[in-house]
Amino acid sequence: MDTQQTTTYNVYKAAAESPEKGLCCTTTPVWQLPGLKVPSKMLQMNYGCGSTVNPRDLSGDPTILYVGIGGGMELLQFSYFSRRKGGVIGIDVVDEMIDACQANLKEAELVNSWFKPHFIDIRKADALNLPLADNSVDVAAQNCLFNIFRDEELEQALGEMYRVLKPNGRLILSDPTCEQQMPLNLKNDERLRALCLSGALPLNEYIKRLTDIGFGTIEVRAKRPYRILDPLNYETDQLIYIESCEICAIKDLMPVDGACIFTGKTAIYYGDGFFDDGKGHTLFANQPLAICDKTASALKSLNRNDLFISGSTYFYDGGGCC
Repeated sequence: MDTQQTTTYNVYKAAAESPEKGLCCTTTPVWQLPGLKVPSKMLQMNYGCGSTVNPRDLSGDPTILYVGIGGGMELLQFSYFSRRKGGVIGIDVVDEMIDACQANLKEAELVNSWFKPHFIDIRKADALNLPLADNSVDVAAQNCLFNIFRDEELEQALGEMYRVLKPNGRLILSDPTCEQQMPLNLKNDERLRALCLSGALPLNEYIKRLTDIGFGTIEVRAKRPYRILDPLNYETDQLIYIESCEICAIKDLMPVDGACIFTGKTAIYYGDGFFDDGKGHTLFANQPLAICDKTASALKSLNRNDLFISGSTYFYDGGGCC
């Protein structure tokens, strides 16, 4: 392992041996699902910045890959939707985290009559070299892991996720983002990177990494305040504002005019009857339509006085123009 990998390993080895409730502070409430009980130690070891579990991604008994297992909470949540042997595959490189996760899953079995540990196949492996066949999983996910990687590693990790996903499969990501220029001294601080802070990219740059890999549709599902790096506690002369983002990247065909990127923009037609732009988008009077950024730009260029286009809300919940 290189120095950064060693630092990251040690941070999460310690977090497995002595759970640190504040290591990451999720911005998303824990899913409350009928018959699902999450053991308290799993909650303490919820080392993510958001959530990657969404029921609308998980219909049809999917095969699910989760990289960076933490205390096992999201593995348990995913297995709620895929109740069969090996339906959920967990990948981690830290031995102590694997041991802690397996112990937590045994506890989960005691309080969830439907759950069996064999629903989850935990493998020791690296995010950069996934031990799975091409086109073999329906959903892949990671929470607050990929921001630790530097450029070349991030490209490789995203490429591996793309490789193992089936056509039309979904990559669900939860990571910190930052629109400010991260000071070089913080960016190169190995411990701050391991703590999911100083590796945060601007959202548009993160999205470009996904589309460069080949994902044809990107959904920004949530963007919430997350952390402040301040001059009193960090080596910076300014406040650095970090947000938590939840993104879904879909492995569908890349449109000839570029990826469809949904950032929460909406079109509202307020004229008579309906409006058809001749490109497959029909808007009915005062019925909001979620639109991707490409469609928003095209509709704006029409300069109509009966058409409203909202800005990005960074919240997208399905449906819409594409």
